[in-house]
Amino acid sequence: MQYAANAYAKVARVALSPREAEAAVLLKAAGRLQALGPKVEMGAALNEALTFNQRVWTILASAATEPSSPLPVEVRNGMAQLSTYVFHTIVDAMIEPTAEKIESLVSLNNHIAAGLQGDAGPGA
Repeated sequence: MQYAANAYAKVARVALSPREAEAAVLLKAAGRLQALGPKVEMGAALNEALTFNQRVWTILASAATEPSSPLPVEVRNGMAQLSTYVFHTIVDAMIEPTAEKIESLVSLNNHIAAGLQGDAGPGA
């Protein structure tokens, strides 16, 4: 059964559009952060989840803000500002972890992923 699930996941990765892949990796990062639970403590699990989230956002920020990006300037600037917030929050959470900091990162990842999947959310 595990083999079938792995095979399906591998095919799904190949078949994703760039937007879907970005959304999937953001959701994966959010899931790793959520797995820390309500009582966030310093340790390997926290560092791994935050480092993964940082890598994801480094790639997203780099792609979105490079001069050759097809995104509108307003979107590029917005991604730069969001990335700055994310990087500061990650560093703050590494120094002094709190559930609020982790939830902020989870919420942001989930909202950006939803937007990439075409769900602008309520009031859009």
